[in-house]
Amino acid sequence: MHPNAAFRFQPDDPALAFVAAYGFAHIFGTTPDGPRVAHVPLLVLPGGTLGFHLANNNALTAHLDGEPVLVSIGGPGSYISPNWYAEPATSVPTWNYRSVEIEGEARAMTRAELEDLLNLASATFEPRVGENWTMAKMAPARADAMMRAITGFEITPTAVRATDKASQNRSEADARGVIAALERLGDIAGAAAIRRLRGW
Repeated sequence: MHPNAAFRFQPDDPALAFVAAYGFAHIFGTTPDGPRVAHVPLLVLPGGTLGFHLANNNALTAHLDGEPVLVSIGGPGSYISPNWYAEPATSVPTWNYRSVEIEGEARAMTRAELEDLLNLASATFEPRVGENWTMAKMAPARADAMMRAITGFEITPTAVRATDKASQNRSEADARGVIAALERLGDIAGAAAIRRLRGW
């Protein structure tokens, strides 16, 4: 995570809330063949643990149970040109972005826990796209076959680090210049991130 303390999440904006809202992550682990990464939908479970599943033939699946993992959740970001600052000659390009990384130990789920995870996943993500699919809509034999082909995992976080970089280290004039440029380019979310942190 970014070393500048100015770029931390605010106390009223918990990192796990961002993880839950974003819903997709990179899971890094080690295998006998070296480090590997899996790209997965990620759920924040009751109690603050994290849940996800992998195909059984994923390079990481056989090596995660009981092992430490690193989870990276990266939200959208914006390239920032020095030309948007009041004094461009004194600055360099940068990126504004939000990101959370979590360390913890992975635990393989039971079949019942996996089924609960899949039901929670559809209940979480289907409404986001205006749909209502559930596991109950699958033929039982097909659902059983699909569940036998995957493994669910739960991660108990031992460390959570977060970056929310949105020009906090710049002057008001610089921040307003960045907002104007981002809005001109159509990056409304990037401009809104700066406004959010400055209360504008």
